[in-house]
Amino acid sequence: MSFDLTDLRLFLHIVESGSITSGAELSHLALASASARIRGMENYLEVELLARGRRGVTPTQAGLALVRHARTVLAQWDRMLGDLTEYAKGLKGHVRLLCNTASLTEFLPDLLSTYLTKHPNVSIDVHEKLSAEIVQDVVDGKADLGVVAKATDVGELETLPFRQLILVVVASPRHPLAARRSVSFSEVLEHDIVGMFEGSSIQTYMEGHAARAGKRINYRVRLRGFLAMGRMVENNVGVAIIPDTAAQRCKETMDIRTLRLTDPWAKRQLMLCMQRFDELPVHVRELVETLKA
Repeated sequence: MSFDLTDLRLFLHIVESGSITSGAELSHLALASASARIRGMENYLEVELLARGRRGVTPTQAGLALVRHARTVLAQWDRMLGDLTEYAKGLKGHVRLLCNTASLTEFLPDLLSTYLTKHPNVSIDVHEKLSAEIVQDVVDGKADLGVVAKATDVGELETLPFRQLILVVVASPRHPLAARRSVSFSEVLEHDIVGMFEGSSIQTYMEGHAARAGKRINYRVRLRGFLAMGRMVENNVGVAIIPDTAAQRCKETMDIRTLRLTDPWAKRQLMLCMQRFDELPVHVRELVETLKA
């Protein structure tokens, strides 16, 4: 008995979820069928691919090797289908895009809307992660494209300039910092902070800089959007550090002040990262062209 693309996708789902049951659900297969397929692969290869335990399964060394090859095979298959899309317009393409908080809220919505309007047969999954995690997922084939800071070590991935991100401080006119034109991050940390939700990449980024300065961020409240943060700032709950584009939007409807953040890391060049551009599926290459325009 040999195995096919369905088996390879099933195996990746199992490894990524750590469970044969979850992998079967993600693959839309019955548990008995999924288990039989895995046993068939192991019998055909004459090697154990999964180590079964009380808390799920983990790949063996042979299983890890299969993971690498399976991702390569499936990526090549997707590239082939993408190229054939030019001849079979009914085929649905899919893109996995990873980015940070600011890219997701400030730059990507309009660009992705433009792309999706022109490509009705393509869907896009967008997830927020830290730059180092994004690079690893693109290297491992878990994502097609990533948006990372220029300073990130991307190894052998190809990169293209995307946008420049500038972080600024926003404060209520009644706040002690409001009369300033610029301020250091260290000084900002002496005040109550209106922050993004826990785990957001922009907040994790600033927490790292605070830790390196031997300080902690004193959150008064944590929210899920820059406009909501701006409203809290306007009411003098605390100050916030947000992208300058978001600050400009807030100032259109809110009475707040903007201060330049003097730390060098407040200005970040964002880059698109990917495997070899020429080997990407057609619909992914066209997304790259849209994003870098």
